[in-house]
Amino acid sequence: MAADAAPAIDSGDTAWMLISIALVLMMTIPGLGLFYAGMVRRKNVLATLMQSFALCCILSVVWMVAGYSLAFTTGSAWIGDFSRVLLNGIGAHIHNGADVPFVLGADSPNASTMTIPESIFMLFQMTFAIITPALIAGAYAERMKFSAMCVFSILWSLLVYAPVAHWVWSPMGWLAGLGTADFAGGTVVHINAGVAGLVCALVLGRRRGYGHEDLSPFNLTYAVIGASLLWVGWFGFNAGSSLGAGGRAGMAMVTTQVAAAGAGISWMLMEWMRAGKPTVLGIISGAVGGLVAITPAAGFVLPGSALLIGLITGVVCYWSATSLKHLLGYDDSLDAFGVHGVGGIVGALLTGVLAYGPLSATDSNPTGIVGSMHQLMIQAEAVGVTIVWCAVVSFILLKIVDGVIGLRVTPDQELEGLDTSLHGEQINL
Repeated sequence: MAADAAPAIDSGDTAWMLISIALVLMMTIPGLGLFYAGMVRRKNVLATLMQSFALCCILSVVWMVAGYSLAFTTGSAWIGDFSRVLLNGIGAHIHNGADVPFVLGADSPNASTMTIPESIFMLFQMTFAIITPALIAGAYAERMKFSAMCVFSILWSLLVYAPVAHWVWSPMGWLAGLGTADFAGGTVVHINAGVAGLVCALVLGRRRGYGHEDLSPFNLTYAVIGASLLWVGWFGFNAGSSLGAGGRAGMAMVTTQVAAAGAGISWMLMEWMRAGKPTVLGIISGAVGGLVAITPAAGFVLPGSALLIGLITGVVCYWSATSLKHLLGYDDSLDAFGVHGVGGIVGALLTGVLAYGPLSATDSNPTGIVGSMHQLMIQAEAVGVTIVWCAVVSFILLKIVDGVIGLRVTPDQELEGLDTSLHGEQINL
Protein backbone atom coordinates (compact mmCIF):
# COMPACT_ATOMS: atom_id res chain seq x y z
CA MET A 1 0.00 0.00 0.00
CA ALA A 2 2.85 2.40 0.77
CA ALA A 3 4.28 1.89 -2.69
CA ASP A 4 0.88 2.50 -4.28
CA ALA A 5 0.55 5.80 -2.42
CA ALA A 6 4.00 7.05 -3.38
CA PRO A 7 4.58 9.49 -6.26
CA ALA A 8 4.97 7.73 -9.60
CA ILE A 9 8.28 7.25 -11.35
CA ASP A 10 8.48 9.11 -14.66
CA SER A 11 8.99 6.56 -17.43
CA GLY A 12 10.53 9.10 -19.81
CA ASP A 13 13.10 10.23 -17.25
CA THR A 14 13.85 6.62 -16.37
CA ALA A 15 14.32 5.63 -20.01
CA TRP A 16 16.70 8.54 -20.64
CA MET A 17 18.75 7.65 -17.57
CA LEU A 18 19.04 4.02 -18.67
CA ILE A 19 20.38 5.26 -22.01
CA SER A 20 22.74 7.68 -20.24
CA ILE A 21 24.15 4.88 -18.09
CA ALA A 22 25.00 2.89 -21.21
CA LEU A 23 26.54 5.94 -22.88
CA VAL A 24 28.77 6.78 -19.90
CA LEU A 25 29.87 3.17 -19.50
CA MET A 26 30.81 3.22 -23.18
CA MET A 27 33.14 6.12 -22.41
CA THR A 28 35.40 3.83 -20.36
CA ILE A 29 34.98 0.59 -22.30
CA PRO A 30 35.75 0.89 -25.13
CA GLY A 31 36.12 4.70 -25.44
CA LEU A 32 38.86 5.62 -22.97
CA GLY A 33 40.59 2.28 -23.46
CA LEU A 34 41.00 2.86 -27.20
CA PHE A 35 41.81 6.56 -26.77
CA TYR A 36 44.69 5.79 -24.43
CA ALA A 37 45.79 2.59 -26.18
CA GLY A 38 46.19 4.43 -29.46
CA MET A 39 48.63 6.89 -27.89
CA VAL A 40 51.06 4.44 -26.28
CA ARG A 41 53.72 2.33 -27.99
CA ARG A 42 52.79 -1.02 -29.51
CA LYS A 43 54.40 -3.01 -26.69
CA ASN A 44 51.99 -1.40 -24.18
CA VAL A 45 48.69 -1.36 -26.10
CA LEU A 46 47.14 -4.46 -24.50
CA ALA A 47 48.26 -3.42 -21.02
CA THR A 48 46.60 -0.04 -21.52
CA LEU A 49 43.36 -1.64 -22.69
CA MET A 50 43.59 -3.99 -19.72
CA GLN A 51 43.78 -1.05 -17.32
CA SER A 52 40.46 0.42 -18.47
CA PHE A 53 38.68 -2.94 -18.58
CA ALA A 54 40.01 -4.18 -15.24
CA LEU A 55 39.19 -0.89 -13.52
CA CYS A 56 35.65 -1.10 -14.87
CA CYS A 57 35.28 -4.48 -13.18
CA ILE A 58 37.04 -3.58 -9.93
CA LEU A 59 35.43 -0.19 -9.38
CA SER A 60 31.95 -1.47 -10.12
CA VAL A 61 32.33 -3.75 -7.10
CA VAL A 62 34.00 -1.08 -4.96
CA TRP A 63 31.14 1.34 -5.68
CA MET A 64 28.51 -1.29 -4.93
CA VAL A 65 30.19 -2.38 -1.69
CA ALA A 66 31.07 0.98 -0.12
CA GLY A 67 31.69 3.88 -2.52
CA TYR A 68 28.05 4.73 -3.15
CA SER A 69 27.22 4.69 0.54
CA LEU A 70 30.13 6.98 1.40
CA ALA A 71 29.28 9.43 -1.37
CA PHE A 72 25.49 9.71 -1.34
CA THR A 73 24.04 8.78 2.02
CA THR A 74 23.23 11.59 4.42
CA GLY A 75 26.08 11.20 6.91
CA SER A 76 27.72 14.55 7.61
CA ALA A 77 28.90 17.51 5.57
CA TRP A 78 32.19 15.67 5.00
CA ILE A 79 31.28 12.07 4.22
CA GLY A 80 28.29 9.77 3.98
CA ASP A 81 27.56 6.86 6.29
CA PHE A 82 27.47 3.09 5.92
CA SER A 83 23.71 2.64 5.60
CA ARG A 84 23.96 1.56 1.94
CA VAL A 85 27.00 -0.73 2.24
CA LEU A 86 26.50 -3.64 -0.17
CA LEU A 87 23.48 -1.61 -1.35
CA ASN A 88 21.63 -2.53 1.82
CA GLY A 89 17.98 -1.45 1.65
CA ILE A 90 18.05 -0.36 -1.99
CA GLY A 91 15.17 -2.70 -2.82
CA ALA A 92 13.06 -1.96 0.25
CA HIS A 93 10.46 0.03 -1.69
CA ILE A 94 9.98 -2.38 -4.57
CA HIS A 95 6.42 -3.76 -4.66
CA ASN A 96 5.12 -6.03 -7.41
CA GLY A 97 8.14 -5.08 -9.53
CA ALA A 98 7.53 -1.33 -9.12
CA ASP A 99 9.79 1.09 -7.24
CA VAL A 100 9.30 4.63 -5.92
CA PRO A 101 11.13 7.85 -6.85
CA PHE A 102 14.53 8.24 -5.23
CA VAL A 103 14.97 10.87 -2.52
CA LEU A 104 18.53 12.21 -2.43
CA GLY A 105 19.43 13.29 1.07
CA ALA A 106 16.39 11.67 2.65
CA ASP A 107 15.79 12.69 6.28
CA SER A 108 17.89 15.82 5.78
CA PRO A 109 16.77 19.47 5.50
CA ASN A 110 17.90 19.52 1.84
CA ALA A 111 16.15 16.37 0.61
CA SER A 112 15.46 16.28 -3.12
CA THR A 113 12.90 13.91 -4.65
CA MET A 114 13.73 12.64 -8.13
CA THR A 115 11.61 10.87 -10.73
CA ILE A 116 13.80 7.78 -11.07
CA PRO A 117 14.43 4.80 -8.77
CA GLU A 118 17.52 4.66 -6.58
CA SER A 119 18.90 1.67 -8.48
CA ILE A 120 19.23 3.84 -11.60
CA PHE A 121 20.72 6.80 -9.72
CA MET A 122 23.25 4.49 -8.07
CA LEU A 123 24.23 2.88 -11.37
CA PHE A 124 24.55 6.22 -13.16
CA GLN A 125 26.88 7.45 -10.44
CA MET A 126 28.78 4.15 -10.64
CA THR A 127 29.77 4.92 -14.23
CA PHE A 128 31.35 8.18 -13.01
CA ALA A 129 33.19 6.36 -10.23
CA ILE A 130 34.52 3.92 -12.85
CA ILE A 131 35.86 6.42 -15.37
CA THR A 132 37.50 8.83 -12.92
CA PRO A 133 40.29 6.52 -11.68
CA ALA A 134 40.62 5.19 -15.24
CA LEU A 135 41.39 8.71 -16.46
CA ILE A 136 44.36 8.86 -14.06
CA ALA A 137 45.97 6.00 -15.97
CA GLY A 138 46.84 8.39 -18.78
CA ALA A 139 49.46 10.02 -16.58
CA TYR A 140 51.25 6.85 -15.45
CA ALA A 141 50.86 4.91 -18.71
CA GLU A 142 53.64 2.52 -19.68
CA ARG A 143 55.33 2.30 -16.29
CA MET A 144 53.05 1.45 -13.32
CA LYS A 145 52.73 -2.12 -12.05
CA PHE A 146 49.30 -3.62 -12.65
CA SER A 147 49.01 -4.75 -9.02
CA ALA A 148 49.90 -1.27 -7.78
CA MET A 149 47.34 0.28 -10.12
CA CYS A 150 44.60 -1.99 -8.75
CA VAL A 151 45.37 -1.27 -5.09
CA PHE A 152 45.90 2.46 -5.58
CA SER A 153 42.67 2.83 -7.58
CA ILE A 154 40.59 1.07 -4.92
CA LEU A 155 41.98 3.22 -2.12
CA TRP A 156 41.77 6.39 -4.20
CA SER A 157 38.14 5.74 -5.08
CA LEU A 158 37.17 5.42 -1.43
CA LEU A 159 39.40 8.12 0.09
CA VAL A 160 39.48 10.78 -2.64
CA TYR A 161 36.64 10.30 -5.12
CA ALA A 162 33.84 9.40 -2.69
CA PRO A 163 34.50 12.31 -0.27
CA VAL A 164 34.71 14.92 -3.03
CA ALA A 165 31.54 13.54 -4.66
CA HIS A 166 29.82 13.87 -1.29
CA TRP A 167 31.06 17.43 -0.77
CA VAL A 168 29.81 18.59 -4.16
CA TRP A 169 26.77 16.47 -5.05
CA SER A 170 25.22 15.35 -1.77
CA PRO A 171 22.62 17.77 -0.35
CA MET A 172 24.58 17.55 2.90
CA GLY A 173 27.96 18.27 1.27
CA TRP A 174 29.74 21.35 2.51
CA LEU A 175 30.75 22.55 -0.97
CA ALA A 176 27.15 22.10 -2.12
CA GLY A 177 26.15 24.22 0.86
CA LEU A 178 28.45 26.99 -0.35
CA GLY A 179 26.63 27.01 -3.69
CA THR A 180 29.27 25.25 -5.83
CA ALA A 181 28.10 24.74 -9.41
CA ASP A 182 29.37 21.46 -10.85
CA PHE A 183 26.78 20.00 -13.18
CA ALA A 184 28.51 16.78 -14.21
CA GLY A 185 31.94 16.58 -12.59
CA GLY A 186 34.42 19.37 -13.27
CA THR A 187 35.76 19.09 -9.72
CA VAL A 188 34.58 15.59 -8.81
CA VAL A 189 35.81 13.87 -11.97
CA HIS A 190 38.24 15.92 -14.03
CA ILE A 191 40.18 18.07 -11.57
CA ASN A 192 40.33 15.08 -9.24
CA ALA A 193 41.64 12.77 -11.95
CA GLY A 194 43.99 15.35 -13.46
CA VAL A 195 45.64 16.31 -10.18
CA ALA A 196 45.98 12.69 -9.12
CA GLY A 197 47.55 12.00 -12.51
CA LEU A 198 50.09 14.78 -12.04
CA VAL A 199 51.02 13.44 -8.61
CA CYS A 200 51.41 9.95 -10.08
CA ALA A 201 53.65 11.27 -12.84
CA LEU A 202 55.84 13.10 -10.33
CA VAL A 203 56.10 10.20 -7.87
CA LEU A 204 56.75 7.56 -10.54
CA GLY A 205 59.18 9.67 -12.52
CA ARG A 206 59.64 9.81 -16.28
CA ARG A 207 59.35 6.90 -18.67
CA ARG A 208 62.57 5.25 -19.78
CA GLY A 209 63.88 7.21 -22.78
CA TYR A 210 61.68 10.26 -22.19
CA GLY A 211 63.07 13.24 -24.07
CA HIS A 212 65.58 11.33 -26.20
CA GLU A 213 63.81 8.23 -27.57
CA ASP A 214 60.84 7.91 -29.91
CA LEU A 215 57.74 7.62 -27.71
CA SER A 216 55.28 8.42 -30.51
CA PRO A 217 51.83 6.79 -30.57
CA PHE A 218 51.47 3.30 -32.01
CA ASN A 219 48.11 3.73 -33.75
CA LEU A 220 46.27 7.04 -33.85
CA THR A 221 43.35 5.31 -35.55
CA TYR A 222 42.57 3.67 -32.19
CA ALA A 223 42.83 7.06 -30.51
CA VAL A 224 40.42 8.70 -33.00
CA ILE A 225 37.88 5.90 -32.51
CA GLY A 226 38.28 6.22 -28.74
CA ALA A 227 37.90 10.01 -28.81
CA SER A 228 34.79 9.67 -30.99
CA LEU A 229 33.25 7.20 -28.54
CA LEU A 230 34.10 9.57 -25.70
CA TRP A 231 32.39 12.45 -27.51
CA VAL A 232 29.19 10.46 -28.12
CA GLY A 233 29.24 8.99 -24.63
CA TRP A 234 29.67 12.46 -23.13
CA PHE A 235 26.05 13.25 -23.99
CA GLY A 236 25.08 10.70 -21.36
CA PHE A 237 27.71 12.13 -19.01
CA ASN A 238 26.45 15.72 -19.25
CA ALA A 239 22.84 15.59 -20.41
CA GLY A 240 22.29 12.58 -18.15
CA SER A 241 23.36 14.66 -15.16
CA SER A 242 20.05 16.49 -15.41
CA LEU A 243 18.65 13.21 -14.03
CA GLY A 244 15.65 13.56 -16.31
CA ALA A 245 14.54 14.02 -19.89
CA GLY A 246 13.66 17.72 -19.74
CA GLY A 247 14.71 21.05 -21.16
CA ARG A 248 17.85 21.25 -19.06
CA ALA A 249 19.04 17.92 -20.49
CA GLY A 250 18.45 19.26 -23.98
CA MET A 251 20.45 22.42 -23.28
CA ALA A 252 23.24 20.37 -21.70
CA MET A 253 23.44 18.29 -24.87
CA VAL A 254 23.67 21.41 -27.05
CA THR A 255 26.37 23.02 -24.93
CA THR A 256 28.36 19.77 -24.88
CA GLN A 257 28.43 19.58 -28.66
CA VAL A 258 29.31 23.23 -29.17
CA ALA A 259 32.09 23.32 -26.56
CA ALA A 260 33.76 20.18 -27.92
CA ALA A 261 33.68 21.54 -31.45
CA GLY A 262 35.03 24.93 -30.38
CA ALA A 263 37.92 23.44 -28.44
CA GLY A 264 38.84 21.09 -31.28
CA ILE A 265 38.99 24.06 -33.64
CA SER A 266 41.02 26.30 -31.33
CA TRP A 267 43.59 23.59 -30.51
CA MET A 268 43.90 22.79 -34.23
CA LEU A 269 44.45 26.44 -35.13
CA MET A 270 47.01 26.97 -32.37
CA GLU A 271 48.96 23.93 -33.52
CA TRP A 272 48.65 24.95 -37.16
CA MET A 273 50.03 28.41 -36.45
CA ARG A 274 52.80 27.22 -34.15
CA ALA A 275 53.94 23.98 -35.81
CA GLY A 276 52.84 24.58 -39.38
CA LYS A 277 50.55 21.53 -39.56
CA PRO A 278 47.29 20.55 -37.84
CA THR A 279 47.56 17.03 -36.42
CA VAL A 280 45.04 14.30 -35.78
CA LEU A 281 46.28 13.91 -32.20
CA GLY A 282 45.85 17.66 -31.70
CA ILE A 283 42.26 17.99 -32.83
CA ILE A 284 41.04 14.97 -30.87
CA SER A 285 42.89 16.18 -27.76
CA GLY A 286 41.30 19.60 -28.17
CA ALA A 287 37.80 18.17 -28.53
CA VAL A 288 38.26 16.06 -25.39
CA GLY A 289 39.51 19.17 -23.57
CA GLY A 290 36.35 21.00 -24.60
CA LEU A 291 34.21 18.13 -23.33
CA VAL A 292 36.08 18.26 -20.04
CA ALA A 293 35.64 22.02 -19.63
CA ILE A 294 31.92 22.04 -20.41
CA THR A 295 31.26 19.24 -17.93
CA PRO A 296 30.80 21.49 -14.87
CA ALA A 297 28.99 24.13 -16.93
CA ALA A 298 26.75 22.04 -19.20
CA GLY A 299 23.50 22.62 -17.31
CA PHE A 300 24.32 26.19 -16.28
CA VAL A 301 25.28 28.02 -19.49
CA LEU A 302 23.80 28.88 -22.87
CA PRO A 303 25.30 27.81 -26.24
CA GLY A 304 27.16 31.07 -26.85
CA SER A 305 28.91 30.74 -23.50
CA ALA A 306 29.64 27.08 -24.26
CA LEU A 307 31.39 28.07 -27.48
CA LEU A 308 33.49 30.61 -25.57
CA ILE A 309 34.41 27.97 -22.99
CA GLY A 310 35.45 25.60 -25.76
CA LEU A 311 37.54 28.15 -27.64
CA ILE A 312 39.37 29.25 -24.49
CA THR A 313 39.92 25.69 -23.29
CA GLY A 314 41.41 24.51 -26.58
CA VAL A 315 44.10 27.21 -26.35
CA VAL A 316 44.83 26.71 -22.64
CA CYS A 317 44.96 22.91 -22.83
CA TYR A 318 47.23 23.08 -25.88
CA TRP A 319 49.61 25.28 -23.91
CA SER A 320 49.48 23.04 -20.84
CA ALA A 321 50.01 19.81 -22.80
CA THR A 322 52.97 21.23 -24.70
CA SER A 323 54.70 24.27 -23.22
CA LEU A 324 53.85 23.81 -19.54
CA LYS A 325 54.73 20.12 -19.49
CA HIS A 326 58.08 20.69 -21.16
CA LEU A 327 58.82 23.76 -19.04
CA LEU A 328 58.32 21.86 -15.78
CA GLY A 329 59.75 18.58 -17.07
CA TYR A 330 57.16 16.11 -15.77
CA ASP A 331 56.12 13.10 -17.85
CA ASP A 332 52.32 13.12 -17.97
CA SER A 333 52.30 10.34 -20.58
CA LEU A 334 48.92 10.96 -22.22
CA ASP A 335 48.19 14.43 -20.78
CA ALA A 336 45.75 13.42 -18.07
CA PHE A 337 46.63 16.58 -16.16
CA GLY A 338 47.15 18.75 -19.23
CA VAL A 339 43.68 17.99 -20.60
CA HIS A 340 41.52 16.82 -17.68
CA GLY A 341 43.08 18.71 -14.80
CA VAL A 342 43.60 22.01 -16.61
CA GLY A 343 40.40 21.71 -18.65
CA GLY A 344 38.43 20.97 -15.50
CA ILE A 345 39.87 24.03 -13.74
CA VAL A 346 39.10 26.31 -16.70
CA GLY A 347 35.55 24.97 -17.00
CA ALA A 348 34.80 25.19 -13.28
CA LEU A 349 35.98 28.80 -13.09
CA LEU A 350 34.21 29.91 -16.27
CA THR A 351 30.99 28.38 -14.94
CA GLY A 352 31.16 30.96 -12.18
CA VAL A 353 31.45 33.73 -14.77
CA LEU A 354 28.99 32.57 -17.44
CA ALA A 355 26.19 30.75 -15.55
CA TYR A 356 22.69 31.68 -16.78
CA GLY A 357 20.29 31.77 -13.83
CA PRO A 358 17.01 30.49 -15.38
CA LEU A 359 18.59 27.13 -16.25
CA SER A 360 19.04 26.27 -12.58
CA ALA A 361 16.17 28.28 -11.09
CA THR A 362 13.72 26.50 -8.80
CA ASP A 363 10.70 27.50 -6.75
CA SER A 364 12.92 27.77 -3.68
CA ASN A 365 15.68 29.61 -5.61
CA PRO A 366 13.95 31.60 -8.37
CA THR A 367 17.12 33.35 -9.55
CA GLY A 368 19.19 30.16 -9.91
CA ILE A 369 22.97 30.25 -10.11
CA VAL A 370 24.07 33.41 -11.92
CA GLY A 371 27.56 34.24 -13.15
CA SER A 372 29.13 36.85 -10.86
CA MET A 373 32.26 37.64 -8.92
CA HIS A 374 30.67 36.00 -5.88
CA GLN A 375 29.99 32.78 -7.80
CA LEU A 376 33.49 32.86 -9.27
CA MET A 377 34.93 32.96 -5.76
CA ILE A 378 32.79 29.99 -4.73
CA GLN A 379 34.02 28.08 -7.77
CA ALA A 380 37.62 29.00 -7.02
CA GLU A 381 37.27 27.74 -3.46
CA ALA A 382 35.86 24.41 -4.69
CA VAL A 383 38.68 24.09 -7.22
CA GLY A 384 41.33 24.88 -4.62
CA VAL A 385 39.96 22.49 -2.02
CA THR A 386 39.70 19.69 -4.56
CA ILE A 387 43.28 20.23 -5.73
CA VAL A 388 44.69 20.23 -2.21
CA TRP A 389 42.72 17.23 -0.93
CA CYS A 390 43.40 15.17 -4.04
CA ALA A 391 47.11 16.02 -4.20
CA VAL A 392 47.81 15.31 -0.54
CA VAL A 393 45.83 12.08 -0.22
CA SER A 394 46.99 10.78 -3.61
CA PHE A 395 50.64 11.36 -2.63
CA ILE A 396 50.16 9.54 0.68
CA LEU A 397 48.42 6.60 -0.99
CA LEU A 398 51.11 6.30 -3.64
CA LYS A 399 53.84 6.25 -1.01
CA ILE A 400 52.01 3.58 1.00
CA VAL A 401 51.49 1.39 -2.06
CA ASP A 402 55.10 1.91 -3.13
CA GLY A 403 56.32 0.90 0.30
CA VAL A 404 54.19 -2.24 0.44
CA ILE A 405 54.24 -3.69 -3.10
CA GLY A 406 56.14 -1.15 -5.23
CA LEU A 407 54.70 1.21 -7.83
CA ARG A 408 56.88 0.91 -10.88
CA VAL A 409 57.82 -1.98 -13.12
CA THR A 410 61.50 -2.87 -13.36
CA PRO A 411 63.64 -1.26 -16.08
CA ASP A 412 63.79 -4.59 -17.91
CA GLN A 413 59.99 -4.95 -17.81
CA GLU A 414 59.55 -1.40 -19.08
CA LEU A 415 62.02 -2.03 -21.91
CA GLU A 416 60.30 -5.28 -22.89
CA GLY A 417 56.86 -3.70 -22.69
CA LEU A 418 54.00 -4.23 -20.25
CA ASP A 419 51.98 -6.42 -22.63
CA THR A 420 54.50 -9.23 -22.40
CA SER A 421 56.10 -8.60 -19.01
CA LEU A 422 52.86 -8.11 -17.04
CA HIS A 423 50.25 -10.01 -19.03
CA GLY A 424 52.12 -12.52 -21.18
CA GLU A 425 50.46 -11.30 -24.37
CA GLN A 426 51.40 -9.21 -27.36
CA ILE A 427 50.05 -7.72 -30.58
CA ASN A 428 51.28 -9.65 -33.60
CA LEU A 429 51.37 -7.52 -36.75
